[in-house]
Amino acid sequence: MVILAYNSFFQISEQKGFRSELHEILEKYGKDYKSKNYCSLCYNVIYNTAPRYREAVFRAIDKEYDCDWYFGETKSDIKEMDTSLLKNVTYYKTYGNPQKWYWKRNYLFLLFKSDYKNYLILPETRSMSDWLFFALAYTFFPKKRFYLWTHGWYGKEGGLDAKMKLWLYRHASGTFVYGDRAKRLLIEQGISEEKLFAIHNSLDYDTQKALRESIHPSDIYKDHFQNNLPTIIFIGRLTKVKKLDMLVDALVCLRNKDEKYNLVFVGDGSESESLKSKVKGLGLDSQVWFYGVCYDEKTNAELIYNADLCVSPGNVGLTAMHSLVFGCPVITHNCFEWQMPEYEAIQAGVTGDFFTMDDTDDLTMVISRWFARKMDSREEVRKACFNEIDSNWNPYYQMDIIKKNLKF
Repeated sequence: MVILAYNSFFQISEQKGFRSELHEILEKYGKDYKSKNYCSLCYNVIYNTAPRYREAVFRAIDKEYDCDWYFGETKSDIKEMDTSLLKNVTYYKTYGNPQKWYWKRNYLFLLFKSDYKNYLILPETRSMSDWLFFALAYTFFPKKRFYLWTHGWYGKEGGLDAKMKLWLYRHASGTFVYGDRAKRLLIEQGISEEKLFAIHNSLDYDTQKALRESIHPSDIYKDHFQNNLPTIIFIGRLTKVKKLDMLVDALVCLRNKDEKYNLVFVGDGSESESLKSKVKGLGLDSQVWFYGVCYDEKTNAELIYNADLCVSPGNVGLTAMHSLVFGCPVITHNCFEWQMPEYEAIQAGVTGDFFTMDDTDDLTMVISRWFARKMDSREEVRKACFNEIDSNWNPYYQMDIIKKNLKF
């Protein structure tokens, strides 16, 4: 496995200068790395990007530990945080295609810094530099500790990809995975339970909780739709992977059963125009509100708090946490190996429910059943949603997990 990554690295090194980078490292450090004194309590945090939704926990880590931060200049549609809020931030350049294979410039040098004893890393399986980094780390630096922060295991892995990931997790000092299911599946794959920690995810919890405590029921939907019908919301990017056409189809099926609901889309994306055309063609204009993208969290809080149900027919992701923190239950599909880890915040029948993946009829039935059973207990459901986030999906929970399991 290591040889494969090494050979791939040299195939493109002629143009990018990667060969000279490796030679420079070996020439400078190769003779004396064993004599270095690795006694610093400094943490070296390496992440491929600095996502905005991680700002709260990153700042908590920065406050708790003496650490240096390294972020890649990877381009993505994920909104990034202001990294000037952190101490000691460095960016590294990347070469190649992040969707296939790529290289992180100067990444390997971090192994040889004598004042780094502990590393907290988001590993990238498509990064050749990552595989070479870990091959060197696990082989030649036994006194250093390497902790991973990753999805962990979906349950659909196979072949070489599965073998490489398991090798990575077996040799790590510890692995922080996003959910309890990933932890359970890795234990089944033979990874020691003592080296696995479910850290969950979080958003801007303090801001959201303060907003939550200040908002009250409003007539935002009554004023727009000119009715008192229950309102279903989706908040997030309007992309194909979210399968939002299913939600529109379900609204038609519900209408045919004499069940009418309002539907609001908060967000924008590649499927926006297609969805608008579909809604118009089905004669649903009066029932569907394309609110658009909203960056004002106070407005988002009002929209979510006053909705009765959030539905995400595709992967739910951070939409689940955003909805639950403001008291709105969530419905999404039940094929967990294709889900994002945030689905674990949904307790069936308590904070939301699940339907059979890609089955519009079942989605229609689950929505109908939810309103039949839960519409009269809206405040009870709201409190259950609050409690789930307050207990398990916030930066305080994450820091508790980190402080209990990072070893010095």
